[in-house]
Amino acid sequence: MAGCGTGLCCCCCPRCCGERESRTPEELTILGETHEEEDEILPRKDYESLDYDRCINDPYLEVLESMDNKKAQRYEAVKWVMVFAIGVCTGLVGLFVDFFVRLFTQLKFQVVQSSVEECTEKGCLALSLLELLGFNLTFVFLASLLVLIQPVAAGSGIPEIKCYLNGVKVPGVVRLRTVVCKAMGVLFSVAGGLFVGKEGPMIHSGAVVGAGLPQFQSISLRKIQFNFPYFRSDRDKRDFVSAGAAAGVAAAFGAPIGGTLFSLEEGSSFWNQGLTWKVLFCSMAATFTLNFFRSGIQFGSWGSFQLPGLLNFGEFKCSESDKKCHLWTAVDLGFFVLMGIVGGLLGATFNCLNKRLAKYRMRNVHPKPKLVRVLESLLVSLTTTLVVFVASMVLGECRQMSSNNHSGNDTLNLEGMSEDVNSSIKTFFCPNETYNDMATLFFNPQESAILQLFHQDGTFSPVTLSLFFLLYFLLSCWTYGISVPSGLFVPSLLCGAAFGRLVANLLKSYIGLDHIYSGTFALIGAAAFLGGVVRMTISLTVILIESTNEITYGLPIMITLMVAKWTGDFFNKGIYDIHVNLRGVPLLEWETEVEMDKLRASDIMEPNLTYVYPHTRIQSLVSILRTTVHHAFPVVTENRGNEREFMKGNQLISNNIKFKKSSILTRAGEQRKRSQSMKSYPSSELRNMCDEHIATEEPPEKEDLLQQMLERRYTPYPNLYPDQSPSEEWTMEERFRPLTFHGLILRSQLVTLLVRGVCYSESQSSASQPRLSHAEMSEDYPRYPDIHDLDLTLLNPRMIVDVTPYMNPSPFAVSPNTHVSQVFNLFRTMGLRHLPVVNAVGEIVGIITRHNLTHEFLQGRLRQHYQTI
Repeated sequence: MAGCGTGLCCCCCPRCCGERESRTPEELTILGETHEEEDEILPRKDYESLDYDRCINDPYLEVLESMDNKKAQRYEAVKWVMVFAIGVCTGLVGLFVDFFVRLFTQLKFQVVQSSVEECTEKGCLALSLLELLGFNLTFVFLASLLVLIQPVAAGSGIPEIKCYLNGVKVPGVVRLRTVVCKAMGVLFSVAGGLFVGKEGPMIHSGAVVGAGLPQFQSISLRKIQFNFPYFRSDRDKRDFVSAGAAAGVAAAFGAPIGGTLFSLEEGSSFWNQGLTWKVLFCSMAATFTLNFFRSGIQFGSWGSFQLPGLLNFGEFKCSESDKKCHLWTAVDLGFFVLMGIVGGLLGATFNCLNKRLAKYRMRNVHPKPKLVRVLESLLVSLTTTLVVFVASMVLGECRQMSSNNHSGNDTLNLEGMSEDVNSSIKTFFCPNETYNDMATLFFNPQESAILQLFHQDGTFSPVTLSLFFLLYFLLSCWTYGISVPSGLFVPSLLCGAAFGRLVANLLKSYIGLDHIYSGTFALIGAAAFLGGVVRMTISLTVILIESTNEITYGLPIMITLMVAKWTGDFFNKGIYDIHVNLRGVPLLEWETEVEMDKLRASDIMEPNLTYVYPHTRIQSLVSILRTTVHHAFPVVTENRGNEREFMKGNQLISNNIKFKKSSILTRAGEQRKRSQSMKSYPSSELRNMCDEHIATEEPPEKEDLLQQMLERRYTPYPNLYPDQSPSEEWTMEERFRPLTFHGLILRSQLVTLLVRGVCYSESQSSASQPRLSHAEMSEDYPRYPDIHDLDLTLLNPRMIVDVTPYMNPSPFAVSPNTHVSQVFNLFRTMGLRHLPVVNAVGEIVGIITRHNLTHEFLQGRLRQHYQTI
């Protein structure tokens, strides 16, 4: 019954439910369904892979032959120009977001602050609360509407970009509409008072700029077309997306080196030295652009370069009057390790709670009308606003503002503080000469609150820091995942900074360590919590060092992040990996488990192949394309001379194969046995077993055999049965007949050939077939026509298509006995989409795709392997 693999069937058909519950874990993995026992979402099979392997076919070779050194240098120069343009545009996107966030935030806080100061005396604070609610709800509503226009713009976008660079095609992730909704939505989210950051979405925005700018075309701007045939491949686009993501990090934190390492650590699976240099140059361009314009706009001194990123941690230095103060000492490293452990535990708790919330949203919010998502965002905004206002009014402490002659822990030392930090002090609900420590944290932009925690001395009481941390922890966890553009870096930094400042206050008050620098502990706390949430090490270390401009913090930050990651990994994955798994994206890890080497390529390959011949009729190609969803097809010819011996070997392996045609796993097992055994297609052992049948055949002379091979070396592919294509009605013997492998042809290439009428008639030779150039083959990239939308009535179905000039004649391939770890490393590092499995005599026995290498699929195959043993 159709649809029994879906959750809808359980509501209307008990019989279907019984079938679903009786499925094995392997079958659930293949179908991409939910494992009921562990309540885990298995990788979905509807996610397509990106093809990073270069197709070395005839049109591509023609381009190479026509390219001399000058053209190659010109092509490389164009690539450098594109990289620089990506950095500049990413910096401008950051400038746009920062400018309007500051504008809307200042407008909101000015109105609310004057209202609070006036209503504190008149007793009309309810009016001030309504004004704050009006601003926040309006901004969040606009952000939610933008996400309704482009749903992939929700969240930080880092999980989606991580998937893209890993080789998974996420629909709409790098479209122009996405970056517009992302950039405008995040400024409304941040201005609306949600506990989100604008730095995380900058990474997504930079990646979209990197993907779209070098293409000079957009589906949203169809009328704007440029004749720019360069970089029309997944391989080139991946490099530009890597550069754009790094530029987004650089613009957000003013950390070009950290951005480069982020793109390397969290994104790309394939890397080279040339790409490293281009990515770093792009990051530098983004930092330069943002710094130039922000410094000129805010300080009026163009060219001063005082603001390198959206988030600036300020300068860490001890007061000149305190001779005993040090930024950190060797004794402090012990406390930093303990803070790393606690940060890892807090991060694991944050991720666990957010995962449960995300699952709840997937079951109860996402299936409902889209308006429900907007209402959820408004509910979060309403709750956050009420908590901020009530906590500042009820839980905040009024603390005395004193001058330099008081330096106790409960006073504010104004000496040496920047103007921005001092101006962010709030006196809400407090009498004259006092300030509200809770309002100082809540009624400021998050960047200003971080500066307060990093650089103010004695501003906040332990009770205030504890309550602030608890409220911010819970509300940030609830907020991340709603339908608004939202980043997680800044909320995590602020939450961790409060934790670190609390530790410093406790050490000073109860242990008597007066020499410690509170700002250092706030920074280490921020690193510990952020590392416990996102589980990044190298890139995050460099980002924090570049943001602080203090290289001496390198060792404590690195130790803290490593300890936080190890502690958090003991319980669960990082927040981005969790959301990737919840989407069912078949993400490939860096390497497989050691235990997986008990499997071979023949254990995990897909043997049920759909293939084409070198010369195939149009009616067969159309039938194949319309009845399958495969994105690549092996180009094969049949070894009919060996078919009789193959059939005998097949009967020796399994006498009852004809009774098992309906089981995919059984067919895979039989094919695996044939490919692993030396008896397959045919072999010397098989010939020895069948000596009585072939003894009468005289072996050809060696000279004649060599001559035949030399003559056949340059012979065109034979036109064998072009009108016979694989059919579902074929028997197992017909489907698994020996097939000599010649190459791979992509679905997009076949569709392009059909659209452009590349074919010849039976009365003609294949040389009369029209030839397409490389530019014509890639003209429709990345949105090739769908075979179901094409009108092919003008084509003669009896015409023949010669696919050999356009196929990839030398794709990466493995033997059936290759260990899984070797298959995995080849597939991941080369960015492959399809990996043929070819036996020793050049016959294809199966094909491996991304879904065959996911952790869940390999686990299922390993369990099946143990059961067989």
